[in-house]
Amino acid sequence: MAQTVLIVGGGTMGRGIAGVCALAGFDTTVAETNRAARERLVASIEASWKRAVEAGKLDAAKAHSAAGRLSTVSGPADARQAAIAIEAVPESLELKERIFRELDRLLPKARFLATNTSSLSIAAIARSTATPGRVVGVHFFNPVAVMPLVEVVHGPETLPETVAAAEEFAATLGKRTIRVRDAPGFASSRLGIALGLEAMRMVEEGIASPADIDRAMELGYGHPMGPLKTSDLVGLDVRLAIAEALAAALDPVRFDPPRILRDLVSQGRTGKKSGRGFYVWEGDRPREE
Repeated sequence: MAQTVLIVGGGTMGRGIAGVCALAGFDTTVAETNRAARERLVASIEASWKRAVEAGKLDAAKAHSAAGRLSTVSGPADARQAAIAIEAVPESLELKERIFRELDRLLPKARFLATNTSSLSIAAIARSTATPGRVVGVHFFNPVAVMPLVEVVHGPETLPETVAAAEEFAATLGKRTIRVRDAPGFASSRLGIALGLEAMRMVEEGIASPADIDRAMELGYGHPMGPLKTSDLVGLDVRLAIAEALAAALDPVRFDPPRILRDLVSQGRTGKKSGRGFYVWEGDRPREE
């Protein structure tokens, strides 16, 4: 019997992680407290698979088989058989601590308890449990099905066997890993935010348009996607939360969120997921305003 993976949180990242887990052969359960979101969740994942099949990027039989391994529950208490748990809820330390206390109690035999956080301290999250040695960061990137990287982040009490199990799991999903010590922003978020914030300041100062700034990095430096397009894809609200966390933990000047970022988020222009950010999004296609 396939191992069961529990994903806590059915948002963009939770759905993406659940999709790759099911395709990789894991029995996959997503815990989502919002009933309406829970009822749409499986259909949303299957719709993404259908688009991949139609584009010739996924075998139809594989997608059909994976659909039989997907299920949803209202909370972790309904998935006590899970061998692996991955939390993918919003970037709130208080919320994550509450979830990890529950996971630690409900899943005493799980191989590891992972957080998909992109900026919060693994040590702080682990301290909410009685078994900090099995808490690890597994930072996936959006869109999960396409992005090949998983950042495995170890806290000061994370056991070596926990890190090894997380890396083995990521490899089973077809991902490549980097190993990072627990520090504000880890490696990827810290570097990505620094570039993204500077690009936003350039837009704010009228130096160039978002599209031209992105083209500079894509054509001049070989980046597959420019920093502003990437920010729209990640979510401007997510970028704002990470910037605020890094400003508090590292440097209040270097990581101070530009006014343009705060304004866009306050207007509900959070990027691709809302249809507008630095670009107007038509499905997966961004266009200049």
